[in-house]
Amino acid sequence: MHSRARSPEAKLRRTEDLLAAARTLATARGGVRHVTLAAVTEAAGLHPSAVRRYFASKEELLLELAERGWNEWRDGLAAHLAGARDLPPADSAAAVAATLTAQPLFCDLLTHVPLSLEGDVDIERARRYKTNSFAAYDALVDALTASSRTLTTAQAQELIAAALGLTAHLWQVSHPTPTLAELYAQNPRWGHVALDFAPRLTRLLQAVAVGVTVMDGD
Repeated sequence: MHSRARSPEAKLRRTEDLLAAARTLATARGGVRHVTLAAVTEAAGLHPSAVRRYFASKEELLLELAERGWNEWRDGLAAHLAGARDLPPADSAAAVAATLTAQPLFCDLLTHVPLSLEGDVDIERARRYKTNSFAAYDALVDALTASSRTLTTAQAQELIAAALGLTAHLWQVSHPTPTLAELYAQNPRWGHVALDFAPRLTRLLQAVAVGVTVMDGD
């Protein structure tokens, strides 16, 4: 019975239960920084000691979600750009922003991956994350260049780099903690950076996309 319970199918099901629980908790608690491994285990209906069979740490679990986020972003951008040709740079940037905005958990995780997640797992897990995220990155660049009027590979790479950095920052400031939200209500000037995430990200990425083509003389 015990061997059956630990079959590959059962292990996969438990793994998916834990990931689903983490997603739900991150949404309900205001971000992944409030997610604990104990809470995830309880929400998934597992004994606290059982979680180590599936994930060595909270960081490993969240890194798995980030890795999947890359693949979902890749697929989302490919679908968004399907059939598109000769897009101007601003439209390419808008597609990048729209497909990122559609993945709030991934936007949140983009802050935490370089800060702690990928550095706090073992080297083989970090290698797998890097391998798969860079494969998704290459596919994102290919989708942008294939659908664009002017974007070169180097320019598409710069656009993706800007998207990653801006998203990691803007997502956090546009989703303040209750303490900061109260401060912003008391002093609106302090909250000027906490404007709507999607419009600001879109405009800034459009500025980057148009800017790199102008600088390169395209």
